[in-house]
Amino acid sequence: MINFKKLILPVSVLAGTAILYTFIMSNPPEAQRRGPSKASQMSVQVEKLQPQDYPIILESYGTVQPRTQSGLVSQVGGQITFVSDQFREGGFIKQGDVLVVVDDRDYVAEVNIAKAGLLSAQQALLEEQARVDQAETDWKRLGNNKKPSDLVLRKPQLAAAKANVLSAEAQLQKAQLSLERTKITAPYDGRILTKLVDFGQVISGNTKVADIYATDYVEIRLPIKNKDLALMTLPEEFADDNSSVINAKEILFKSDLVGDQKWLGKAVRTEGAIDESSQQLYIVGQIDEPFAKAAHSANQHSVPIKIGQYVTADIQGNTIPNTIVIPNKAIYQGSYVYVVVDNMLRRTEITVRWQNDEEAIIESGLKPGDLLVITSLGQVSSGTRVAIVNENGDAQAAPAGEIKPRDKQGRKKPRSEGE
Repeated sequence: MINFKKLILPVSVLAGTAILYTFIMSNPPEAQRRGPSKASQMSVQVEKLQPQDYPIILESYGTVQPRTQSGLVSQVGGQITFVSDQFREGGFIKQGDVLVVVDDRDYVAEVNIAKAGLLSAQQALLEEQARVDQAETDWKRLGNNKKPSDLVLRKPQLAAAKANVLSAEAQLQKAQLSLERTKITAPYDGRILTKLVDFGQVISGNTKVADIYATDYVEIRLPIKNKDLALMTLPEEFADDNSSVINAKEILFKSDLVGDQKWLGKAVRTEGAIDESSQQLYIVGQIDEPFAKAAHSANQHSVPIKIGQYVTADIQGNTIPNTIVIPNKAIYQGSYVYVVVDNMLRRTEITVRWQNDEEAIIESGLKPGDLLVITSLGQVSSGTRVAIVNENGDAQAAPAGEIKPRDKQGRKKPRSEGE
């Protein structure tokens, strides 16, 4: 017999569960859902890109070398009896200055001996000329109408006498030249590099007394990177062109050896071969009057330039027209930048045509009017919402700071009031 009391409880549980399920499904909870946030997640500074004519300044380096360096050699021997006050390391010399004098008494005696020899040879020539004249007179007195021979007229003897005179004159010139060479003079305006002899020293012929170099200008060999050759006009010479060097470019030489030193120079020539060790082409820069205190406004220094001094060079290159230039700090890993589009960051791949320590010329990837992010960013994603601010952090500033004008070296100029 079925026990209905036991069946009533499970049935009632099942019915209650079904009623509860129906109620929940008919009345779902209302979730308070919102759309994605449009609030800016960071603030950035931007630069509105505008094309400009950009003058390339190429960087190089080198050491200062004299345009002419030579050894000063004594061509005669003897004891040094005089040394100029300027005959010392670093001393400046003028062309024709007497620097060292060798004892000349022996050479004065040689000159006198040569003079005596010349007088004897001249006397012998006069006597022989008289004999020739007498021989010709005697021949005519004999009434012989035949032409006399050279021996009869003593022509060989006369030629020998003339030769003796020429030899004596040459001996005198040689003795006088040796006497003149006892005074060792400066061959050009220059400076003493190394002093090798001193007062009282006995030297022989062909003894080097000093190393000197010219001071009218100095030269610096400057390597040019192969990728930069197309960005400048080389100072070249041509075999069929008699004109001077063309395309000479201005160069600013700098050194921090003694303070902030600067010299203005120019590129005067391009070497005729690629350097084998570096596989680079060298140009030669020149600084005129480098040791003059007031030779040029940029060359006024308490310490003049030194031979062998290391200098850096800013070489005037070509001007790239209508190009996009951005600061290096805006470039990440050398291949991409961030721009702002509709208040969102967008990563943009770029190709760099050329760059220096501060700026880069962009070949592709950016266009005029792009808002380039110049704020240093950490780990960010393309699509992040941003707010544009000016350099003072003012979010209400004018839109996208336009690129400031640059001077001929590519540096930004400060804006004047009212700009």
